[in-house]
Amino acid sequence: MRKFRRAAGTTAVLAVVALTANACADQDSAGAGGDSSEIHIGAWLPTTGATASYGVPQKAGAEAYFKMINASGGINGRKVRWTVKDNAADPQQTVQIARELVGQDKVVAIVNANGTSQAEAAFPFVLNQSKVPILNEVGGNESWFKPPRPGLFGTQTLYEDQAAAIAAWTVQDGAKKVLVVHSDPAAFVNVAKQVEPVAKKVDPSVEVDRLTVKYQTTDYTPVISKVKAAKTQAVILILTSPEAAAFLKEAKLQGLSLPTYAYAPVAAESTVSLAKDAAEGLKAVQLVKAPSDTDPAVKEFRTAMAKYEPGQTAGFLALWGWSNAKVFAEIVKTIKGPVTADAIDKAYEKATKVDSGVSPVMNFSPSNHLGTRSVQRVVVKNGIWTSEGDFYTPPKRG
Repeated sequence: MRKFRRAAGTTAVLAVVALTANACADQDSAGAGGDSSEIHIGAWLPTTGATASYGVPQKAGAEAYFKMINASGGINGRKVRWTVKDNAADPQQTVQIARELVGQDKVVAIVNANGTSQAEAAFPFVLNQSKVPILNEVGGNESWFKPPRPGLFGTQTLYEDQAAAIAAWTVQDGAKKVLVVHSDPAAFVNVAKQVEPVAKKVDPSVEVDRLTVKYQTTDYTPVISKVKAAKTQAVILILTSPEAAAFLKEAKLQGLSLPTYAYAPVAAESTVSLAKDAAEGLKAVQLVKAPSDTDPAVKEFRTAMAKYEPGQTAGFLALWGWSNAKVFAEIVKTIKGPVTADAIDKAYEKATKVDSGVSPVMNFSPSNHLGTRSVQRVVVKNGIWTSEGDFYTPPKRG
């Protein structure tokens, strides 16, 4: 495997070779992210704009974790400095932010950023040119990890595998006719297409149809009419949280009551707050345990949020941020010596059985840069998302 290391500097004239070498050695010993007393990392997050409802809580969760560990001495005595810049979910802004974080702020890694197209826009500069790792990005697709890319590591079960988990769950619950309702952008279509093959693996007699909805539709009256006409036995939603809430509200208004399942982006507090009692009984898969869980690791999260991020909801999205921050910290703890980009890359490739307590156990290797395929089942009960069972791995696709 090729070295994943930042350039250390250039040689000046012969008279100052020794001085230049010493300067480069000092830079390596400190790592790209700051001096030996801190680890400077960065991220791009949508803290304004249409997807700020994802970025703001994700940032709060990670902030709470980093503040908590810094208060107890940091990672092996090094404090974490996490520089976050708002990209408003825009790929071009993300490229500019990447240049600032890497070129000006000298971060040692991008950690817990958000967005698939946004990250892809930054890959050429961050991964290929600068050799700075991108870790635990929220988003992604299968092409990111097959084959694995140097410096890119993920902690989020692929959306395609989430669809596989939902498909199996729906059929196992007894549905013989399933309708997948999904938005029209290609990313949603691709996820929706994963349902039928897995559903038929579980039960070859199952019928699966798809209903395409225009992205960001707010009037679901005609959509529910089509669902009723389809005479389906269960519905799977591959939509954004606001769209899913609009679907649920209109279904209740039209008297449609069907078992309804969804993937992780729908399993958010915003779905319940927008849909209210229409969300009752909604089933979904998630990347973390329910924030209401009594597990000690989840309790630690809630306590830290109350202390370090008061006023922010200790919900699913904050727990995503917390989990990604904790996985990063647990892996970096294993580094002996300078915390450089290359050292972090190597540490991730050797990291196994990384347990944040709130997400699936992560296992990486040189040939596997995606830490998990597992998910958690969650259900809305009495207006609150609750965990069902433990993390499990869905059926393989294809």
